[in-house]
Amino acid sequence: MFVDESGLSQHPHRCRTWSPKGQTPVLQYSFNWKTLSAVAGVRWNFYFRLYPGSIRSPQVIEFLSHLMRHIHRKLLVIWDGAPIHRSRVKNFVVQQKGRIELESLPAYAPELNPVKYLWSYWKRHELPNFCPKTFSDLSLHAIWALKRMRRRPELIVAFWKQAELF
Repeated sequence: MFVDESGLSQHPHRCRTWSPKGQTPVLQYSFNWKTLSAVAGVRWNFYFRLYPGSIRSPQVIEFLSHLMRHIHRKLLVIWDGAPIHRSRVKNFVVQQKGRIELESLPAYAPELNPVKYLWSYWKRHELPNFCPKTFSDLSLHAIWALKRMRRRPELIVAFWKQAELF
């Protein structure tokens, strides 16, 4: 299971778009500093959790517990070397008595993680130029987008193929 985190804010992820000839598209948004963080794990399907604010060790532990409830065998988690994957998370993994193993990707190779492609698709194809009025709008649309993506197994295959190219 490859695992990674990402985040969104009310600031739109700007992408190229269409507009009437001679008119520049304008995105109007109310920006605040609230962030919505997401963590996902990709295998043949993907599992995700959204959290307000930043992801820290307690959220990673909660996500790993979520994975263990859905996957009833030994779990190999492959992720980057972010600081939140240390200390308390490693203590939690030790308490699981071999049910979870952790491996880190090389620091110079984030493109090997298929979850990076999931986040890219999420922001560029599911939520491009999206200007939510409230934080709850952002949360709701982010969940809907991830659920839509999960119903498309060809996307998950594409994320794996993209990671294999490197």
